[in-house]
Amino acid sequence: MHWLTNTRTSYDAVAKGYAAQMRDSLTDRPYLRGMMTLFADLVRGAGDGPVADVGCGPGHVTAFLHELGLDAFGIDLSPGMIEVARHDHPGIRFEVGSMTDLPLADASVAGLLAWWSLIHVPDDEVPVALAHFRRVVRPGGVVMLGFHEGNGTTHKTNGYGGHPMDVYIHRRPQARVAAWLHQAGFTVEAGISLDPTGRLPGAVLFAR
Repeated sequence: MHWLTNTRTSYDAVAKGYAAQMRDSLTDRPYLRGMMTLFADLVRGAGDGPVADVGCGPGHVTAFLHELGLDAFGIDLSPGMIEVARHDHPGIRFEVGSMTDLPLADASVAGLLAWWSLIHVPDDEVPVALAHFRRVVRPGGVVMLGFHEGNGTTHKTNGYGGHPMDVYIHRRPQARVAAWLHQAGFTVEAGISLDPTGRLPGAVLFAR
């Protein structure tokens, strides 16, 4: 799957620049922090346990979940991102892996987060990823997905310090992602829009 190779190579190239840009990205985003706090509360309410941050990038979100008291660990396609994450957050576990072939045991996590990491996955591969999410999340476990909301795809050819990239960014309506979750065996409990009239509208879905 060439999109996997291109995504991995692209994020290896921009790992340090991306980390520098995103390191403090939650500081001035109270709604995002609030949703992560809610996610942590839901995981604890479901019995607590390990939480997988799938597509964790440089690990800043994984670290925030850790600060909230969750047993969070990160998985990312890019070895370069994992190297940065391990350097920046040495007390947290990070592993290289793909969400379309998730290296986790069945029913092994109490919660799973995919925070703007499904945006590079083509439509026909999203159900594959969600099937893996369903496989690894234990019954009653919580899933939170964040993504660009809307329609259409753009091709990103450079970024984060001017490095060349070759990734496609997919924007999707909440209803489409919710339908995919339902087809994968999840129950969607809430959907929240972020900056709905802004330049980059986003959405977050909570499911079990």
